Amino acid sequence: MLRRLYDWVMGLAASRHAPSALFAVSFAESSFFPVPPDVMLAPMVLARPEKAWRYATICTLASVLGGALGYAIGYFLQDFALWLMSLSGHAKGLDEFQCWYSEWGVWVILIKGLTPIPYKLVTIASGLAEFAFPVFIAASVVTRGARFFLVAAVVKKFGPAMLPIVERRLALFAGLAVALVVVGLVASHYLGSGSTSVC
Repeated sequence: MLRRLYDWVMGLAASRHAPSALFAVSFAESSFFPVPPDVMLAPMVLARPEKAWRYATICTLASVLGGALGYAIGYFLQDFALWLMSLSGHAKGLDEFQCWYSEWGVWVILIKGLTPIPYKLVTIASGLAEFAFPVFIAASVVTRGARFFLVAAVVKKFGPAMLPIVERRLALFAGLAVALVVVGLVASHYLGSGSTSVC
């Protein structure tokens, strides 16, 4: 099924309705759709490199708006939100996400919004955890914009063959950032910060 969805999205990228389809896929991917908009963004930039920044802007705007929907689902429709998370393999992951938010705050959004990790998990979990909505939106704009503009820039300059390398590097840097945050938290606990983790 996922393969059929992927092929369908790739077909949309070649259609005359590509910009509208890009907006729709970017919006839906932030809350429930399984195929990331990168698979549309890359061939569209390759076909029309002069519109690379326009396409990246469409992705960013739609993704953040879709993220707001995902947040609302988590905040207002908790049972449905938990069901959506279970479809992504996180049926019992709410406590873990809430722990991450209580310990790392906005870093959860900054790190996961930039990497290939499904952004929908972040948006729904942010609503479930009742994370500050303005901070959530600001962090989403930064991370999603950084990701899509980087993808557009790489494809515009080097072609789609560079995308796997970019994604590997993003995952590496995000992993290092997580490690640094964890080290900082552990150090603060053991150097007499006086706080006690609930995780």
